[in-house]
Amino acid sequence: MDTTPRLEDFPGRSYDKLRYGDTDRQGHVNNAVFATFMETGRVELVYSGEKPLLEQGFSFVLAKIDINYLAEVLWPGTVEIGTRVAKVGNSSVTMEQALFQNGTCRATATSVVVHFDETKRKSHPFSEAQREAMRRWMAATTG
Repeated sequence: MDTTPRLEDFPGRSYDKLRYGDTDRQGHVNNAVFATFMETGRVELVYSGEKPLLEQGFSFVLAKIDINYLAEVLWPGTVEIGTRVAKVGNSSVTMEQALFQNGTCRATATSVVVHFDETKRKSHPFSEAQREAMRRWMAATTG
């Protein structure tokens, strides 16, 4: 059974344009840039359209990211980023992501971001409204 994710598995979808400066001496997009692609997907979910997840005085900080590189990404072109919420904790959320180029999954990632009180400089529990908003970003295929 193929467990490679498809873009359709993710309720959050975004894209990034590849820049020549993203490439390395081997001629493919450098592995460090993959973290930036994943950030694009997370940020677009957090600051989503009419109903952003953040309230004044709070932010999200990245606590952990684990990237699995499956295939190279080549310049020029674009990549598509799928993002979904896997788990909502007290003050953290675990997100699953996948990076696609030309319809092929090139990497997957799991990250944990923490809801952060900018005044107290420490984690802060999510409100029930935030939890409900994040639940909408979960997919039936999340396991």
